[in-house]
Amino acid sequence: MNTQLRHLTRRLAVSAMVAVVVSLLAAGAGIAAPTTGGWTIVHAGWLLAVPGSAPATRQSVVIANGRVVRVADGFLSGADIAHPDAGIVDLSKAYVMPGFIDLHVHLSGQYGSGSKLDEVTQSDADVALVAAMYGRRTFDAGFTTVRDVGSRGRAIFALRDAIRKGVAVGPRIIAAGHMISATGGHGDIHGFREDVLGLFKTSAICDGADDCRRAVRAEIKRGADVIKVAVTGGVLDESSAGTGQQFTDDELKAIVETAHALGRKVTGHAHAAAGIEAALRAGFDSIDHAMWADRDTMKLFRKTGAWLIPTIYPITAVGDTPEKMKKGPFKDMPPAIMAKLLKLGKQPKIMARLAYKMGVKIALGTDAGVYHHGENAHEFLEYVNIGMSPMEALMAGTVNAAKAAGWSDRIGSLEPGKYADLVALPGNPLDDINQVLNVIFVMRDGQVFKSPER
Repeated sequence: MNTQLRHLTRRLAVSAMVAVVVSLLAAGAGIAAPTTGGWTIVHAGWLLAVPGSAPATRQSVVIANGRVVRVADGFLSGADIAHPDAGIVDLSKAYVMPGFIDLHVHLSGQYGSGSKLDEVTQSDADVALVAAMYGRRTFDAGFTTVRDVGSRGRAIFALRDAIRKGVAVGPRIIAAGHMISATGGHGDIHGFREDVLGLFKTSAICDGADDCRRAVRAEIKRGADVIKVAVTGGVLDESSAGTGQQFTDDELKAIVETAHALGRKVTGHAHAAAGIEAALRAGFDSIDHAMWADRDTMKLFRKTGAWLIPTIYPITAVGDTPEKMKKGPFKDMPPAIMAKLLKLGKQPKIMARLAYKMGVKIALGTDAGVYHHGENAHEFLEYVNIGMSPMEALMAGTVNAAKAAGWSDRIGSLEPGKYADLVALPGNPLDDINQVLNVIFVMRDGQVFKSPER
């Protein structure tokens, strides 16, 4: 058997194993068949159909084939819509709104003392099972769509497709696959022996404009829905290189040109102001983190129209003071990582407050995996704490996130033609933003996955 055939056989075997384990997980969860037709009417006691517009009471959301057909006043019956057999979902005592959207998650893992070892012990099949577990936790928290912006191997693509087909339960996934990174950059692998490091090389590591074009094309060929780029160094890579710019301006422009030509948006992991600004000048659609952005950076955000995805909650979760960090979940991190963490302090909150005051467009992203999956909705609270109204915070995680992802024709609000993705809360989130932490009902594509009766 020649080398190419052996490699192909191995890839097919791994893909088959991933499919099997995800299917087994789905079977154990008692998943209903995907919606293929029929009519459903949701009776909403209070409905925020389009965040940013006024809510209404006693509303009916009419759904067919997994999409919203119309929203009407009053509680309609099947006879009212000429479909007497339509199912009724009674949320007449609940607060209903579109499903939440998180534009920055890493479902394939969770940082901790053993996460480094996972890199060399977990197979694609292991990663698929882990991602399915974390995906379900995120889904139960009310997030019906997520953008996974960095995962190794093919597991995230397998999970995305399994959820789409109804084989697994979880949020709709917009997947980046591998993060595009310079050699030795934030998206490369650090902290192992040189001979071990050589085993981690992927098509997403590139140097020079032409090689970066190749890397983008390769990720899209693998199935990437969006291109994620490590523009600068990161806090959680085991490197003392800092958080400055790691790709040249020419490389960044080549990445954007190639991705846009192939119909993909580009989002960038970026911390240092110079790197953020280089990415904005190159035409990035959004920037994640942006921890050290200053007033001039914010002006460039406004000029280019790019979205900021600030990821504030992780610093609250791991500790925003040296004392909290040294007692928290990251207390055993390697010195190179701890030094960068300690520099952050309250900077994420300071930066996001500045961005909001200066009118930068903000969409919700959380960096789930840095903190525990399923706690994503805490990011809404962070936005209110920096000065947003509850309505503005809810917009960041619904209509704004949909626009930033390029999916506003499909998700983000409950309007005719869009996916029937909705959640229900026991209390009014406009009066108390903490209600987003108490999701009691989840529907995706017109199908109920979580309800008080289940």
